[in-house]
Amino acid sequence: MTADAFQLYGTRAAEPKPVTLRAGALSAELVNGNLRTIRHGGTEVLRAIAYIVRDRDWGTYEPDLTDLTIDQTDDRFSVSYAASCLGPDGSRLGFDATIEGSADGRLVFDVTALPESDFETNRCGFCILHPIAGLAGSPVTVEHTDGSVVETELPDLIDPWQPFKDLRAITHQVRPGVVAQCRMEGDAFEMEDQRNWSDASYKTYVRPLALPWPYVLPAGQALRQMISLRITGDANVPASAAPAEPVRVELGQAGAKLPDIGIVVYPEEIEAALADLPLLRGLGPRQLLFHFDPTRGHGLEALRAHARLAAAYPVSTTLECVVACAGDLDAELSEIADMVRRAGLRLDAIAVSPAVDRQSTPPGSAWPACPPLEDVYAAARRAFPGLRLGGGMFSYFTELNRKRVPAGQLDFITHCTNPIVHAADDLSVMQSLEALPFITRSTRAIFGTKPYRIGPSTIAMRQNPYGGATKDNPQGQRIAMANRDPRHAAQFAAAWTIGYAARVAPAGVEMLTLSSFAGPFGVVAGSGEPVAEGSPRPIFQAVKGLCELAGLTHVSAVTSDETRVLALAGRSASGETIVWLANLTPNDMRVDTSALDRGDLVMSPYAITRIGYFSEFIT
Repeated sequence: MTADAFQLYGTRAAEPKPVTLRAGALSAELVNGNLRTIRHGGTEVLRAIAYIVRDRDWGTYEPDLTDLTIDQTDDRFSVSYAASCLGPDGSRLGFDATIEGSADGRLVFDVTALPESDFETNRCGFCILHPIAGLAGSPVTVEHTDGSVVETELPDLIDPWQPFKDLRAITHQVRPGVVAQCRMEGDAFEMEDQRNWSDASYKTYVRPLALPWPYVLPAGQALRQMISLRITGDANVPASAAPAEPVRVELGQAGAKLPDIGIVVYPEEIEAALADLPLLRGLGPRQLLFHFDPTRGHGLEALRAHARLAAAYPVSTTLECVVACAGDLDAELSEIADMVRRAGLRLDAIAVSPAVDRQSTPPGSAWPACPPLEDVYAAARRAFPGLRLGGGMFSYFTELNRKRVPAGQLDFITHCTNPIVHAADDLSVMQSLEALPFITRSTRAIFGTKPYRIGPSTIAMRQNPYGGATKDNPQGQRIAMANRDPRHAAQFAAAWTIGYAARVAPAGVEMLTLSSFAGPFGVVAGSGEPVAEGSPRPIFQAVKGLCELAGLTHVSAVTSDETRVLALAGRSASGETIVWLANLTPNDMRVDTSALDRGDLVMSPYAITRIGYFSEFIT
């Protein structure tokens, strides 16, 4: 690695280095006692097999591992360890794990847990991740707990609920002539479509969501679960891949316009933006998305603050308005409209969403009391005549997929995504980009050509629909559901941001918001960072590049390996083509840009690169 770790990740805390386990054609990476990137003959079979313990807010415990033993020969490997999780009030859960793999394609992960005291959890047990690349929409064989066997398919469009329940085993084709069966023992398992949360996987997990949670594991009562993977078929293993060739970039046909780029603005961040207007103008966002939540204390002064920024930086404005829906809807929304007028806030659009929809309603749970969305939108239309009206979810696609809004009353649909709902390691965050085209295609399947906005979507989580709160992160760690993430202030976020835009651009999104100006989601540094407060973070250059592309004609740009390098291209009316490249990996990456009238270039870890040239317009 050529760059300083802090420049790449915003923290010097290093991720655990994986241990590669091999037995013949079977391989896997061991990380923190769990398996990821399980391959056979170089083909990914499963993305992960992990024993997970979650707290009452769906946060994931980091168990302390002891007595780790790893043995390997050419045709087998074995792993054993003990682990424990410390819960609130001194409660503790211990477990013993063994992993066995062999060259005949067998893998067994066996865990016995023993609570030392009553232990509260939302989930305790195995999660198995099937990858989505090459598997979405493909045939699978499902065996249920009652012994019945069904020939079916993995969902192509994202399933809002569990596609499979009461699972005992699932079998899929790894490659022609080779199949893999994953068998689950010790509890009831079901599968959810994790693309809902922008995870690049289908997740099979223990304990149905319809059962109550949190629940208590009784002290002294052992809990054993086992996952066995068996890969069978053609014994011929594909030849080893040749040394990595440069990733090729190719351009295709022109399409719709590239989206306007917005920034989300919170009332408490207005002064920072006003204090550095030249930098905001240099960034060049075309939209300001003003967040306003009366249920959390926002009122006339917050709107006046928004009005000051709208006057100082006169671009299109949208009010992201949480509606309490606690009484008369017309009275509530009329009061907000009156405050907007008194504040002198100029708006081009308003997006509204009931406060209760900030929290997710999982499968099997009762929906909270909420007025019909038709009534909410009608009241908003009456209170704000002449403004474009948006609706959807201020949380994630998950919630929009499960509570599909009446789009006929709306001028645009909106939702966000977040890559650290379930996992926060570097690989999983970058892999989340793979799920975005499925999200946009599923949204289009539901809402057709309705104008479509995405964001604010950031690495850090701005709200937690699945628990009481987001996780504080004072030490700058890689933590799921954290309200601050060190990588946002580092080069990692710049690559993720360009990659995000590249993945959603083909959907014809009208507005994309991937940052704020200041604060934990901002493009400028805050206090306590090793650079001067208010100086640009690496994500500044990425968002500025997207602002430069806004309104240009999108040109299809693909690479030969989109897990390593992504490309985004736009073309101006004068014929100038601008291409942004993002290296999604922690390694130097050689890129063949001959299709862009350039030669090979070497991109450093998580680098972003702009290439501009003139060419004939493609129709």
